[in-house]
Amino acid sequence: MVGSTHWLATAAGMSVLERGGNAFDAAVAAGFVLQVVEPHMSGPAGEVPILLWSERDQAVEVVCGQGVAPREATIEHYENLGLDLVPGTGLLAATVPGAFGAWMLLLERWGTWRLRDVLQYAIDYARGGFPADALLVATIGSVAALFRDEWQPSAATWLDGDRVPKVGSRIRLPGLADTYERVIKAAEETGHDRDSEIRAAVDAWYRGFVAEAIVEFCHDQPWADTSGEPHRGLLDAEDLAGWDAAVESPATYNFGQYTVCKTGPWGQGPVLLQQLALLDAVDVRSVPYGSADYLHLLIEAGKLAFADREAWYGDSGTVPDLLGELLDPTYNKGRGQLIGERASLELRPGSVGGRQPNLGGPLKPADRSTGAGSGEPTLGPGKTAGGDTCHVDVVDRHGNLVSATPSGAWLQSSPTVPKLGFCLGTRAQMFWLQPGHPNSLRPGARPRTTLTPSLALRDGKPWMAFGTPGGDQQDQWSTAFFCSVALGGLGLQAAIDAPAFTSQHFPSSFYPRASRPGHVLAEERLDPAVVAELRRRGHEVELTGAWTLGRLSAVTRDDDGFVRGAANTRGGQGYAAGR
Repeated sequence: MVGSTHWLATAAGMSVLERGGNAFDAAVAAGFVLQVVEPHMSGPAGEVPILLWSERDQAVEVVCGQGVAPREATIEHYENLGLDLVPGTGLLAATVPGAFGAWMLLLERWGTWRLRDVLQYAIDYARGGFPADALLVATIGSVAALFRDEWQPSAATWLDGDRVPKVGSRIRLPGLADTYERVIKAAEETGHDRDSEIRAAVDAWYRGFVAEAIVEFCHDQPWADTSGEPHRGLLDAEDLAGWDAAVESPATYNFGQYTVCKTGPWGQGPVLLQQLALLDAVDVRSVPYGSADYLHLLIEAGKLAFADREAWYGDSGTVPDLLGELLDPTYNKGRGQLIGERASLELRPGSVGGRQPNLGGPLKPADRSTGAGSGEPTLGPGKTAGGDTCHVDVVDRHGNLVSATPSGAWLQSSPTVPKLGFCLGTRAQMFWLQPGHPNSLRPGARPRTTLTPSLALRDGKPWMAFGTPGGDQQDQWSTAFFCSVALGGLGLQAAIDAPAFTSQHFPSSFYPRASRPGHVLAEERLDPAVVAELRRRGHEVELTGAWTLGRLSAVTRDDDGFVRGAANTRGGQGYAAGR
């Protein structure tokens, strides 16, 4: 079973499974297809966190495909440029591109297919073309003037002559196809078996011709970004050659019969776990599912967990056993007592180990614009300036599970590198340029991202992979979805289709890090009586379109061997398939 945010990626994954590949082979093939067919959501130089269950190893693992800040990326460097934040677009925001290394590590260690076989799907779509959906066309339209005036290599890649492509037209990416075919050629000329071919491909990417083209492009000339000035990039050969994808143990929380697994606090993953810990602390099971009381608890628990994210998460943090502290029942019982009958309008991080929380330094928004390509809002009608994310879940006949959330290096992030056919990412925009915060910029640090795949065990056995795009909303939608299944008894598709809501109470992870205290955005299908009661309690509920929030997908494998899958119907691109 495969579920993803795009039907072509799901089809590629299913093709791999039907041809004898396992879940890891299928996830890699689907992940590379997503780079092609959702280029406004994820690109080859982006990043990807991956959670997996291996039947062979009988373990959950995290593959960290989040690249790090360059050696020259110091707070002082940006200050010397007259910047008080990392621009949301352009070369100054580039970190080491981690997605390729992570997918290759997944393929080498747990997969069975050869490099050529898993990449061929993406190459075929890049070379032969794929249909442009409305959101992709709208995104290209939103940056067309920038491409024409400033980023000419991007104009050559994405515009049809001088025009924005039409919905349904064929998009071809021959430059990207050439790059992947060249990687395969280098791998097959150097490697003598499957594993050595994969390692040779990694060398070509991080120490060979791909790295050389990236470094040359970063240093060759400055390019315009959202600061209003052109800048060169900071990535150099040593940054790329010195980075490798890593395998880590997951963060976990036991919620009744379920064990939920996430990434560490270098991403936002543990915020889902802390929401579950808070819901345990306030005895959510005693509250009728779907009631105003129930939604109130989910919203208020989310506010507290995300406040702790703001204060404590990041790769520059120094708190020993941070997750042990944040998920401690005593800590969350105390935090849960802050949830009252009315909506909180405050940002209330907790004190971990007696330490004072740090919410970062002040920003100076002035008249700056986020600019096309900055940030990671959920793309939707009328929202085409930023980037978003993809997601894929796979379960195979053996019981292996994969959940992956690739993102970054959107077509609107920075100029296309002409020699490669893709652009660099902009994850460094998520760092603070004030020292002393857990997410403060430092060379070699991972930016705290919102990318957050999920995997759950049931009664100690591997059961479900799930996740969604959506920036800060990811672990709100995923928490509501999981609780709909675990507490509400809904099936996967019903839980995905349930009216969605999201709190905008806490600061966004993206510039200008705005917040709207007490504000809840909800689909208009939500029960009017529930909406009225939430408003009575002080929630500022704003209704939006009936099918506008969330892009979830999920797959499960039950004890009897049945597999199930579901995907988001909003936007008409998500798809689940199985046999």
